[in-house]
Amino acid sequence: QVHMVESGGGLVQPGGSLRLSCAASGRTFSEYAMGWFRQAPGKEREFVAAISRTGVIRNYADSVKGRFTISRDNAKNTGYLQMNSLKPEDTAIYYCAANSRVGAVKVPSGYDYWGQGTQVTVSS
Repeated sequence: QVHMVESGGGLVQPGGSLRLSCAASGRTFSEYAMGWFRQAPGKEREFVAAISRTGVIRNYADSVKGRFTISRDNAKNTGYLQMNSLKPEDTAIYYCAANSRVGAVKVPSGYDYWGQGTQVTVSS
C-alpha cells in the first residue's frame, strides 16, 4: 500500500505559478505510475496529468497542455506538478494518485491510492 500526501497549494493571481508536491511512503515509489486529478465545487473529478513509473510517458489534459508539467523523483519518493500561467478555471482541489497496474492512464478508476488533496485558488 502507498500513502500519499500533497502539498504546495494556495492562493495565486491569474498568470501566476505554483508547484504541487506529492510525497509517497509505504512501498517503492518507482513501482507506481502517478496521476494528478482535480475537482472543482459541483463538478466531477477530472484528469490533469499522469506520468509512468520511469517518467518516460507523460499524459496531459488538453486544458493544461503547455502550461503544466508533471515530473517525479523516484529517489525522493516524490512527484510534482508545476503549474504556470494559471487561470481562474484552474481553481480546484488537486489530488495525486498512484497505481501499479495500468500505467499513466487518464481515468480515476485506474488508480488505487489517493492523497487527501490540496486546494489551489486562482483569483485576483
